Amino acid sequence: MKITKALITAAGRNQRTLPLQTLVDRDGASKTVLAIIIEEALGAGIEQVGLVVQPGDQREFAAAAGAHAGRIEFLEQTEPLGYGHAVWCARGFTGASPFLLLVGDHVYVGAKGQGGAAQLVECASSADCSVSAVQPTHESKLPYFGAVGGRRVAQHPGLYEVAEVLEKPTPTEAEQRLIVPGLRAGHYLCFFGMHVLTPVVMDLLGELVREAGARGGVHLSTALARLARRERYLAFQANGRRYDIGGRYGLLMAQLALGLAGDERDEVMAAVIEVLAQRKA
Repeated sequence: MKITKALITAAGRNQRTLPLQTLVDRDGASKTVLAIIIEEALGAGIEQVGLVVQPGDQREFAAAAGAHAGRIEFLEQTEPLGYGHAVWCARGFTGASPFLLLVGDHVYVGAKGQGGAAQLVECASSADCSVSAVQPTHESKLPYFGAVGGRRVAQHPGLYEVAEVLEKPTPTEAEQRLIVPGLRAGHYLCFFGMHVLTPVVMDLLGELVREAGARGGVHLSTALARLARRERYLAFQANGRRYDIGGRYGLLMAQLALGLAGDERDEVMAAVIEVLAQRKA
């Protein structure tokens, strides 16, 4: 399976301005979050980038993409009918191709040398099926993420056969339906905000859009739950961390992570220690 298309969603009411924020990347250059996400995709071998936005937002996002603006195909979500609906709005762009899906309000900081998207694309290409990146997450964070349950794939550390998908489950639901052998107590495999999906997912989202009608509320997690019952679907524990910049101190945490992942790590660490020392004085 060859993955050359990436889709980035940035149309959510509380999400649309976040990709326009500026951070200092691990190379020391100031970039918008959107540019950092696009470069994450390009580092995975992506050739075409689709960006789902609200009508009228194209100019701002083109400016935020900078030198990468020419690679973007803008796709509009004209009604706020949910994240799954936003992905479905890109069905003409993705067509019959598998695609990498990223969210515009996450910054991904992978291990030095290979980004999370590159790891995921490599895994999906080898497995020839849909694969979602996941991260072991404490149950206190379950209200913020979709989560999966399943079993480990033999002789493949960090790879799981997905049997169940729940959108923002309660701790009780997770304990009953999402236990994965080998994880620490109170931890579950929550989405990383990064997926490689086959065209079947667009068909499943289409079913959900028709079922929901004008009331909306179409969740990608619901389509992924149906996908797990239809064809092979894996979860991959990415080597890295996701930072939700829409959360409390999210931009700050993403900035610290990028700084500490770069070549000037010692300088950043010294500055952080100095700030902490001043607070104690």
